Amino acid sequence: MRRPQGAKPRDRRLVGDEAQRLLVACADTRNPFLLPIVKLAIETAMRQGELVSLDWKHVDLTKPSAYLPETKNGEPRGVPLSTTAVATIRALPRSTIGKLFPGVTTEAVKRAFMRACERAEIEDFHFHDLRHEATSRLFEKGLNPLEVASITGHKTLQMLKRYTHLRAEDLARKLG
Repeated sequence: MRRPQGAKPRDRRLVGDEAQRLLVACADTRNPFLLPIVKLAIETAMRQGELVSLDWKHVDLTKPSAYLPETKNGEPRGVPLSTTAVATIRALPRSTIGKLFPGVTTEAVKRAFMRACERAEIEDFHFHDLRHEATSRLFEKGLNPLEVASITGHKTLQMLKRYTHLRAEDLARKLG
């Protein structure tokens, strides 16, 4: 008797102008935090729950980094912030205490994101696919597997590989 196969891992990335269309649709929503949450997800590879629970006291824009005391795998981690991520955070209404996205729940983000994808006419794209997108982009920027794993929090190369979807055409350009 064999164990049933698990679900096929997702490998969906944004293609063509989908990234731009998605950001435009996220900007055109009632939830003022959807656009910055999506931008940060793409820039940091943070999970939806990590973003929603991010606290101002764990963000240091002078050392550009965010500290995640609780993650899915149980290990805290520091996440470096790109210049785009810093600019996104700086544009948020600033509070000295509390959450970056006060009053926002993962369910609210999920539903707003689904509606934004519909408006942008992007099919079969889930919020968690942004983590795949971000992980792949980190490799495309030239970071090595240890650097990417320290940002994403993946403990094994096998799991990191599952989140990495490099495009053949990009690799062909590198080959010359």
